[in-house]
Amino acid sequence: MRTLKVLLLLFSLATALFTAPVFAQQNIGLQSIELKVGIYRIQAELADSPKAREIGLMNRTSMASNSGMLFIFEQKAGHCFWMNNTKIPLSIAFLADDGKIVNIEEMQADTTNNHCPKVAVRYALEMNKQWFSDRVLVPGTVIQGLPKIR
Repeated sequence: MRTLKVLLLLFSLATALFTAPVFAQQNIGLQSIELKVGIYRIQAELADSPKAREIGLMNRTSMASNSGMLFIFEQKAGHCFWMNNTKIPLSIAFLADDGKIVNIEEMQADTTNNHCPKVAVRYALEMNKQWFSDRVLVPGTVIQGLPKIR
């Protein structure tokens, strides 16, 4: 019985050691910017590299109310998103170059359904689920403060 307890303890410690870096590395080195939409301010982490876009908001268990993640792509395309290993439900707004919301999708946590823009875009903004609808922000609304793409 004692051997079993020791093994369980070792397993728990090993699990903690191997999963902790995943949580810790997610926002290390990510810049953030302030975006504006009407009276609202958004503190958005920038996912502007292939690695940052790949990790996105995976494995996080919460996000502050007016915080989000802005995905920036070099090329306009039909960049689709899914929620594999993403623990919190999110809303995503696909944005035109001028900041206009093209379309908004609600995304369930930990699913592999594709969520795609209706037209080719370079920007996508993920916020907590229903953030946009709770503030009556709809397609055509302009998000200000998008960084210029080089």
